[in-house]
Amino acid sequence: MNRQSELLKNIDWLSIFLYTLLVFMGWLNIYAAVYDESHSNILDIDLKYGKQLLWIGAAFVLGIFILLTDSKFFTAFSFVIYGLTVGLLAAVLVFGVESHGARSWFEIGGIRIQPAEFGKFATCLAIANVMSRHGFKIMRFSSLALIGLLLAIPAGLIVLQNDTGSALVYSSFILVMYREGLHGSLLLLCFIAIAIFIFTLIYPPIVVLSLIIAGTLIAFLYYRQNKQEFYRIIIFLVSCFLFLLFLKWLFEFNIGNERLLLYAYLSTGLIGIYFIYKRKMKHILLVLLASWVCIGATVGVDYAFEKLQPHQKDRINNLLGIETDLTGAGYNVNQSKIAIGSGGLLGKGFLQGTQTKFNFVPEQSTDFIFCTVGEEWGFVGSAILIGLLMAFILRIIYLAERQRSDFSRIYGYGVASILFFHVAINIGMTIGMAPVIGIPLPFFSYGGSSLWAFTILIFIFLRLDANRLQVFS
Repeated sequence: MNRQSELLKNIDWLSIFLYTLLVFMGWLNIYAAVYDESHSNILDIDLKYGKQLLWIGAAFVLGIFILLTDSKFFTAFSFVIYGLTVGLLAAVLVFGVESHGARSWFEIGGIRIQPAEFGKFATCLAIANVMSRHGFKIMRFSSLALIGLLLAIPAGLIVLQNDTGSALVYSSFILVMYREGLHGSLLLLCFIAIAIFIFTLIYPPIVVLSLIIAGTLIAFLYYRQNKQEFYRIIIFLVSCFLFLLFLKWLFEFNIGNERLLLYAYLSTGLIGIYFIYKRKMKHILLVLLASWVCIGATVGVDYAFEKLQPHQKDRINNLLGIETDLTGAGYNVNQSKIAIGSGGLLGKGFLQGTQTKFNFVPEQSTDFIFCTVGEEWGFVGSAILIGLLMAFILRIIYLAERQRSDFSRIYGYGVASILFFHVAINIGMTIGMAPVIGIPLPFFSYGGSSLWAFTILIFIFLRLDANRLQVFS
């Protein structure tokens, strides 16, 4: 009895309240998204909102069961849970059913289970176990390699299922690594890689490569705070660029990727010679390595882009404005923006959304559920929802920071990172700010697997937090 009363006292009830509020708000919006006047009973289990209520009931039972489980179970069996989940991810490739071009579901008695959703909390447990071990150093190559392997195995299996969106969620763990001591320059390098990918798709390679070479050297010289060298290098870079343009005009040839790569390497090589001549040998490798990696990444973008599925390439091209196809790849996003925009300031009211009522927005109860919020509750309702989601994420971060256990803190940051990635990308894709990659909005998108996975993810952390005065090895 003392153990149960102590547990009830230490549980963060504010987090449970926010979770419950968001779950039932999501249920009402699923009801609005698929509302049918001929089947208006909200408890009708033959329709999505009735089924979702069953998933919600099961999720609460699951949450209570987790809270009653000894918190040491999750540390002791974290790798067992990870291994079982990886096994399920591999098994679904053979025994799973295919839907929407992805083989990601087990079907048991008419109920579909998606292992990819459960892989997130399992990986989060494994990462927390490894990173909380005594002597772990995040900046060691062996440590980074081990973390990368733990992330790559489930992500790779999910990619083989043709579910790239779910695999991209694993990139959110870089925020956990940054919190635990990953050097900020590596995080910056990730953002630069994303920027290079986007700019290379929009602008000609010669422009991107010129910016890379110039940017690398400008940053280096700014760090060195040597104005004389700064101006000399700028003049040198401009001269190289003008010389390339002169050759293009004089010989009337098309500068392709191979030639451009050669010229870029030649330019950085000449700059390297300049530094060697100035006897700055200790800095030359840093400059050349940064430039060459970026140059190689730029040239490799075309190859990587061609490996994407046709519908994925179309979605990226529509997002970046390279192509505009409002009847094809851009249809979903265009209809979603129309629905959200039509809601205005206060929205049209509950069950009054015409865009959702007449099914103009595909997948409006799953990936595009946010357009129902925007149309029926307007800007104010959307802002309240985003505020509640961000308050929940910030609450989890606050709880993570008060943990005495490294395991609990790292796991808590993993929970916050996964939730943030889902919220940012899902809402971003419904308003045309992110590519459509098909990941659910937590607690709102229809589906038992998603709801159960988020419930397990969160309630494990709440159970760990309830024992925050203990230290787990």
